[in-house]
Amino acid sequence: MSFALYMLGFLIFLAGLVWGAFEVGLPHVYIGIGALILLGIGIFSAVGRTRAKDPS
Repeated sequence: MSFALYMLGFLIFLAGLVWGAFEVGLPHVYIGIGALILLGIGIFSAVGRTRAKDPS
C-alpha cells in the first residue's frame, strides 16, 4: 500500500510538471522524454523507500 501511495503522489507531481511544460510550449518529444526519465526515477525511489529492510 505504501508503494502505491508513493507512486500516486509521484504521478500527480509528474502530471503537474508535464502540464506546465506543455503550457510553456516545449516540444512534445522533449516532454515525453523528460516524463519517461522522471517516471523511471520515481519507480526506483518508490522501490527503495518501500522495500523491506533485511534483518541482520
